[in-house]
Amino acid sequence: MTLTNRDLIELTEWRRKLHRQPEISNEEEKTAKEVVNFLADTAPDKVLTGLGGHGVAAVYDSGKAGPTVLFRSELDALPIEELSGVEHSSQVPGKSHMCGHDGHTAILAALGRQLGRERPARGRVVLMFQPAEETGNGAAGVVADPRFGEIQPDFAFSLHNLPGVPFGEVRLKAGTVNCASRGMRIVLEGKTAHSSMPETGISPMPAVSELMPALPALGRGTFTDEDFGMVTVTHCSMGEAVFGIAPGYAEVWATLRTRRDERMAEQVAAAEELAAKIAAKHGLSARFDYHEIFVASVNAPDAVEHLNRALDEEGVARSEAALPMRASEDFGIFGHNAKSAMFFLGAGERHPSLHNPDYDFPDDLIPIGSRIFMRTARNLLG
Repeated sequence: MTLTNRDLIELTEWRRKLHRQPEISNEEEKTAKEVVNFLADTAPDKVLTGLGGHGVAAVYDSGKAGPTVLFRSELDALPIEELSGVEHSSQVPGKSHMCGHDGHTAILAALGRQLGRERPARGRVVLMFQPAEETGNGAAGVVADPRFGEIQPDFAFSLHNLPGVPFGEVRLKAGTVNCASRGMRIVLEGKTAHSSMPETGISPMPAVSELMPALPALGRGTFTDEDFGMVTVTHCSMGEAVFGIAPGYAEVWATLRTRRDERMAEQVAAAEELAAKIAAKHGLSARFDYHEIFVASVNAPDAVEHLNRALDEEGVARSEAALPMRASEDFGIFGHNAKSAMFFLGAGERHPSLHNPDYDFPDDLIPIGSRIFMRTARNLLG
């Protein structure tokens, strides 16, 4: 169950190679090929490519009856200009691995090294390299792919590095660990007019002025409440950037966030009703669409129990501090048909935050993350 020094050197070099050539959500074609090529020496029993976009699943099968255990990482980077100054910085302008998905991918590749040397005693392990986590459509696309039925797991596990937590410590609990969220775009349409005669048109300006404070007011409770709800206005645009035209068109964007999926449906209905009422009051039409839809990530108690056992056996410190998080994560959809759990692995209390331009994944997390996953796999499958 151990990695050699050579393994760690090669995994680190490979992680940094991925870091230099980032691909953002839904564009991970080269990254997916890198994964397939890197795992070739481990001789997986089945490799599925193009899952839900550019997803890759590598299967290590014992040939004997038993559970299917899936471990998931993410392939995508972010549209952020890197300012870390590390030698292996992104070579792609405006794109970078500022969330550590390159490191998570290296952790799964480390499992592939070990499973290639010794298959599980029963059942099978699926290493799922998922696309498009950042936009929320990756996991949904993978699960909706007809071929996912070939690897439908009984258990699904994932991790995410977490700056602000002591290096190598784990944060884990049963129940909700990441909120549900979705981006709502409200389009208001009226009629343009000459700016000298605004009364001849229908401007969305009064409606926008009402919506800006009214949307956040839909929030409910504090984050500790199961019925917590939050609305954050993230963007607004109105009319043309000229002085001679009174506007007839506007967009307001907001992120809706809840701890429970059921609560999200209520919040969506409330936001639509509010926007439609305000639009009608000012003689405007209103329409809505939704983007970056994330379900809540809910850790199943049975899956958490297996992770806790692995953490105990590997001597990794853990607590439930900082959970659940307001941030979203699309791993939750794997839990709709499997016992799933995600844990968070400390990247250091003073490590640059995720999505910051100076972030870089700590390579020394590769052996820690892979040990936890490998122990979990061996405990379940032998």
